[in-house]
Amino acid sequence: MREILPALSRWYASGEPFGLATVVAVTRSAPRGPGAAMAVGPGDEVVGSVSGGCVEGAVFDLATEVVETGRPELRTFGYSDEDAFAVGLTCGGEITLLVRPVSAATDPAFGEVAASVAEHRPVVVATVTDGPAERGAALAVWTDTVSGSLGNSGLDAAVTADARGELAQGATGLRHYGPRGERREDDVTVFLHSFAPPPRMLVFGAIDFAAAVARIGAFLGYLVTVCDARPVFADPRRFPDGAEVVVDWPHRYLRSTDTDERTVMCVLTHDPKFDVPLLEVALRSPAAYIGVMGSRRTHEDRLARLRETGLGETELARLRSPIGLDLGARTPEEVAVSIAAEIVALRWGGTGAPLADTTGTIHRPRPKSV
Repeated sequence: MREILPALSRWYASGEPFGLATVVAVTRSAPRGPGAAMAVGPGDEVVGSVSGGCVEGAVFDLATEVVETGRPELRTFGYSDEDAFAVGLTCGGEITLLVRPVSAATDPAFGEVAASVAEHRPVVVATVTDGPAERGAALAVWTDTVSGSLGNSGLDAAVTADARGELAQGATGLRHYGPRGERREDDVTVFLHSFAPPPRMLVFGAIDFAAAVARIGAFLGYLVTVCDARPVFADPRRFPDGAEVVVDWPHRYLRSTDTDERTVMCVLTHDPKFDVPLLEVALRSPAAYIGVMGSRRTHEDRLARLRETGLGETELARLRSPIGLDLGARTPEEVAVSIAAEIVALRWGGTGAPLADTTGTIHRPRPKSV
């Protein structure tokens, strides 16, 4: 959804209704998870994807239909064993979509939600998908305010409380309630779509590899900061638009900046006077990934220096060094792909092995620890 919001905002501002299809549930293997979205706007313009191409043709027709009728639809698509050419998911899974018309009349809070997402302000959009409540009714929930209604004050109150509980984690999925928000009933199904601020990527060491890592980090959806104590290297002109460039000692900057369990750090300095003080701070942070560039010999020397600072083996085991997966990478761009691949593998619990050499499900659930 985040990627297609500029187009949706443009359509919304023009006053033209559009059809929005959102994945609200996934069964078994599927190419896109809950929250993935596709929209059909004026002039049959299409943005986004819900299945990687398997059912987009049918979704286009359905999105066009709901704009004409004004009635939201809940539709499940799955693979058909009887007819290989039927609309369905060739991966063998199922996806359930909520397809609804969006306009200022049907969704007056949409513009404010889009602005919040663009400004990285946390917001949750709760939408009724099924049950004795109006399908498509939406409630936008921020930390200090709400907009819209699901049709019942009790249901609004229960959903608002749950949505605020999800804001910190950015969790997205279905929740079930009674008609008036009763907790132990499941008559009404509500899709909570969380828009947490993007995770951060901190790149330390403004060398040539850093520019490539910053580009691929932004491509993966991270807010990228490049930090180096040397002004001649920490020049914003050397880095992609949108990347923050900070001139400061890395360890001092890290002490003063916010990190969380989604933050990834790429330490590319391979200079003890920079990376040892930095890693002493980094390894005591909640960051999900701490990768460090350098040879195996450099890594052994670094570990010895870090032990002298009082770090234990559990903390040192968090280091990913040498950084990246074994792809045989040479150029800065290839090394950036190697680093990005390791980050993605850690996020989703991947092995890094060729899929052709593995068995079982391809799209695995995210590990609880990441």
